[in-house]
Amino acid sequence: MVILKSPREIRKIRTSNQIVAEILSILESEVKPGVDTLYLNNLSEELAGKRKAKPAFKGYRGFPYSLCASVNEMVVHGFPSKKPLKEGDILSMDFGILFDGYYGDSALTVAVGRISESARRLIKITKEALFKGIEKAIPNGRLSDISHAVQSHVEAAGFSVVRIFVGHGIGCSLHEDPQIPNFGKPGMGIQLKPGMTLAIEPMVNEKGSDVEILEDGWTAVTKDDGLSAHFEHTIAITDKGPVILSTRDGG
Repeated sequence: MVILKSPREIRKIRTSNQIVAEILSILESEVKPGVDTLYLNNLSEELAGKRKAKPAFKGYRGFPYSLCASVNEMVVHGFPSKKPLKEGDILSMDFGILFDGYYGDSALTVAVGRISESARRLIKITKEALFKGIEKAIPNGRLSDISHAVQSHVEAAGFSVVRIFVGHGIGCSLHEDPQIPNFGKPGMGIQLKPGMTLAIEPMVNEKGSDVEILEDGWTAVTKDDGLSAHFEHTIAITDKGPVILSTRDGG
């Protein structure tokens, strides 16, 4: 069941997402060769605590960390570790919090030092695909219009969308209906309405779309060892169109 939010609830979801955005911006500024992702995880917890927010992912269905830190061929749900990042890596950081009864959730992929042109292009296209999807989150549109916009932009660039993970509704629960695939024909699925709050999150692979889950039961990696990038914003659909609730410096 899709839960439509009141203007008051959307303001609360925006507040939670602004906390997420602020923390992700700080984490991004810390990313450089030699830094390890466990440090970034611990910093995210410290920053959330200072803002009286609870990390959303830690303990969620048994996930043991607050930050999903996915390096290079890791698609999503990567475990933070003490292994230092190295020049040329790319790092996807997915982070969420619970504050005043409502969740925030956002993700971005960043370069570690100087990266290859192909990696830079992958990041660029994935971020663009997110905004292409957001543009279709309009009243009276259909859910798959978002999905199709993401897929079309990604595949036109020669990359592939991950199909086994989806975006989702968000509010008093971290994951609510509807699920939002990153592929599909336009004009399908539920009708979009003002009051919907959605976390749209394309995950894009450099090569094929297939992924596998490692022995830890969480970390998803590309089957062909190609790079993967991930961007996510939480948005609200209003009478005037989509509003990004998790805006941060740099987009």
